[in-house]
Amino acid sequence: MPVTVVVGGQFGSEGKGKVAHYLAKTMHASYAVRCGGSNSGHTVIDDNDNIRVFRQLPTAAILPEVRLALCAGSYIDVEVLLQEIADAKIDETRLAIDAEAVIITSECKAAEKASGLIPAIGSTGSGTGAAVAARVQRKGITFAKDIPTLHPYIADVAEVLRNSLNKEERIIIEGTQGFGLSPLHSRLFPKVTSRDTTAGAFVAEAGLSPLDVDDIALVLRAFPIRVAGESGPLEHEISWDVITREGNHSAPIYEYTTVTKKLRRVGRFDPEIVKRAIAINQPTKIFLNHVDYVSCNMCKDKSSLWEFVKTIGMQIRHEIAYCGTSQKDITYLGCDNDGQ
Repeated sequence: MPVTVVVGGQFGSEGKGKVAHYLAKTMHASYAVRCGGSNSGHTVIDDNDNIRVFRQLPTAAILPEVRLALCAGSYIDVEVLLQEIADAKIDETRLAIDAEAVIITSECKAAEKASGLIPAIGSTGSGTGAAVAARVQRKGITFAKDIPTLHPYIADVAEVLRNSLNKEERIIIEGTQGFGLSPLHSRLFPKVTSRDTTAGAFVAEAGLSPLDVDDIALVLRAFPIRVAGESGPLEHEISWDVITREGNHSAPIYEYTTVTKKLRRVGRFDPEIVKRAIAINQPTKIFLNHVDYVSCNMCKDKSSLWEFVKTIGMQIRHEIAYCGTSQKDITYLGCDNDGQ
């Protein structure tokens, strides 16, 4: 069945939002589904070169022909979501919100801040983790169906998606965060997030079957990051000044987290975590973003670009089919498993 899952292969911020938008557009998706909570922001550049950041909606929200869904496995900050709906001018016919999606309440945010997780693991303090915990503990839960302002969008998302699949329409599932943050598979517990971050988990959150999936896009970045503070191990950690200097960039390169606006930690490419992400997610295509960080001339010199991507591919023992050559652009390098 025609389902594509977008998953991060490192510690998040790999450019999943850009890739999910690209795939929704080029594969003519009928639906784009967002998993997870408001603790991660996905960035996309629109046709007017404006930077758009979404913490709740799929990045395909900027594509008017694509319908949107927040699945039962979503954790919703109502204020954030309603602002995104207004900013993207989403009407009731384009967005389906599952009745059983969980609301991140003020109590969830207060509990998360009181837990000490912000300094302990670099948590965003968005309340997503506390909402997940409330769901597991089966108490203190507010569902999307309990919020009057969301009633126009409420639906059985699993049924909506199944009806779309029965018509052989393409669905894009936009996963959040990265494989290295999975509490089940990253081997870095407790410096992880509150939900599994593998392709299989995202499919389950969306209410679909593994048999529906025919395409898994693993997204990587040339220099992996982790959030600021005590967020956990990062092999071969370096500074942004090193990237700026080694790449001969005319302007300093820095990255700040979308939600907390803190300077990210950054390191050199580590193939080991990626190889484990490949083994568990079994991607049909791999995207490598931020190759322009390697050198200011990398994306102008195609031979250097090919050589760099080939080297990374050899390290992870998997062909790289696409690379991100700027914050907006994606270059197709060769045939992926679907012949795209």
